[in-house]
Amino acid sequence: MENSAVLFHEVSKRFGATRALDHTSFTVGRGETVALLGHNGAGKSTAVDLMLGLRRPDEGDITILGTSPSRAVASGRVGALLQTGGLPDGATIRDIVRLACGLYGGKRHVGEVLELAGLTELAGRQATELSGGQAQRVRFAIAVSGRPDLLFLDEPTVALDVEARREFWAVVRGAAKGGASVVFATHYLEEADQFADRVVVLSHGRVVADATPSAIKAMAGGRTVRCVLAAPDPQRLLALPGVVDVTIHGNDVLLRTDDTDRTVEMLYTSIGGVRDLEVTGAGLEEALISLSSRKDQS
Repeated sequence: MENSAVLFHEVSKRFGATRALDHTSFTVGRGETVALLGHNGAGKSTAVDLMLGLRRPDEGDITILGTSPSRAVASGRVGALLQTGGLPDGATIRDIVRLACGLYGGKRHVGEVLELAGLTELAGRQATELSGGQAQRVRFAIAVSGRPDLLFLDEPTVALDVEARREFWAVVRGAAKGGASVVFATHYLEEADQFADRVVVLSHGRVVADATPSAIKAMAGGRTVRCVLAAPDPQRLLALPGVVDVTIHGNDVLLRTDDTDRTVEMLYTSIGGVRDLEVTGAGLEEALISLSSRKDQS
């Protein structure tokens, strides 16, 4: 497919007796932002390593920007922010970004990269003086210094607080507007819901879903009912018609149900004392659990 930034076809990868990827296939279009989701061990990081040419598949084919992963990376057309990687002690942010821009042949000016990553006011600071969120923005600056056509982000906001995560994604969105394709693996499902054009769900090394965030959520089926009860009884709640799962935190109750109308009706008539009722569709978390469970049972 000429319009694909990534072609991942029937790829398998083993580590000893463990099969990290099992005939896995998906694509990423030019200018598209795709999230890789799945529980620990699902194969997300292995897939990213293979697309970057850091590992080679045992089976299958991987094409990145029309060529092999190693050639695409060597040409400077691919940027990456991985889970590991330190910053040099004693160097200022401006020094680090200047070095990165030079290594990529000056495709971007230092000032442009600093502004893009939200680092202009911090340019004179040393790497050792940065917060976790600021350091992550420096790593992002390095990743985009070559004006990449394809950008990989592997758990980019892990260990960042809510405000730092929000700031980081604002920076990423600015880069994506420039036309770069973005592939990111994350445990923060709200990030996938908010920023991804498509979601690829991996379970035990296989793709179990590949669709827009809204379509992925629809696959979970059912809806959730949230409310507050004075003395919630899990057994009585689980016995309500349509209810398939009950979660209780203090007086806060969350019910997953296949029949919202009957659940709500009986909640009022047989349980009573219902406050702050809210009915919503399944979220990405429920969808991920549901899709992974189907794979486990197959």
